Amino acid sequence: MLPGMRAKARIVIVGAGKLGSALAVALWRAGYVIESVVVRPRSRSSKAAKILARKVGAIASTSVPARKKADLVWLCVPDSEIARASRALSEKGTWKGKVVLHSSGALNSDELANLRAHGAFVASVHPLMTFVGRSNPSLSGVPFAVEGDAAAVRTGRRLVRDLGGYTYPIRKSEKAAYHAWATFASPLLTALLATSERVASIAGLSRAASRRRVLPILLQTLTNYANFGAPEAFSGPIIRGDVETVKRHLEILRKEPAAREVYLALAQAALLYLPGKNTSAMRKALPSAED
Repeated sequence: MLPGMRAKARIVIVGAGKLGSALAVALWRAGYVIESVVVRPRSRSSKAAKILARKVGAIASTSVPARKKADLVWLCVPDSEIARASRALSEKGTWKGKVVLHSSGALNSDELANLRAHGAFVASVHPLMTFVGRSNPSLSGVPFAVEGDAAAVRTGRRLVRDLGGYTYPIRKSEKAAYHAWATFASPLLTALLATSERVASIAGLSRAASRRRVLPILLQTLTNYANFGAPEAFSGPIIRGDVETVKRHLEILRKEPAAREVYLALAQAALLYLPGKNTSAMRKALPSAED
């Protein structure tokens, strides 16, 4: 922590969305004082901010007080709002010696340049975790990518450690690639599962039945990936070099053209990144998505 700072900082959370809510509750449970939960006036998050503030013993507010007691402000707002929020906050009160964090995966700490110019120590601290409406994931064991001013990075590491997670450094220039990787790992994986439900419908399965029946193989695939890595977790017709089966798949998938495009893209990626037999014939069997 910064020199003279309390053992555990007083924190202002800006934003009461899924991430802000999860962090506020986790920090409160870890013994931190949540001073206030801040949202924009007449925001759709106003109700959520009030509920969250009651839960963590904070005040719901529409602005960060100029004479704030908090040591740290954590911005949990959409990426497009971070720089704007930084400019607005920098015009209020004294920031010298304060720590300000944001949690964008794609953007670096320079989004907080206005606050840095007013004496704040700034950093980006991003959890590699997914947050959705009805889920409340534990942050224990979760990696957080951290970069920024040294003092703010030290504070971020302390916070993450107290949440049960761990940090690792990331360069500013790596943030976009890092977030693209994270998008493959969760949002686009979910898109793939949604696509698989459309293919299941061709086989006569409802969405609910598809989800229920696919879970054993899906969970085992993730277990294999975790234990052995992608090459040894790979199975199916491509690794076997079964060209005729792949051709049958592509023919039936003409009933779902978007799913067929996904199949082709992933099959071509499999040939590029994963082991397989009969690869020359397999490449010839994989036409472009437009064919």
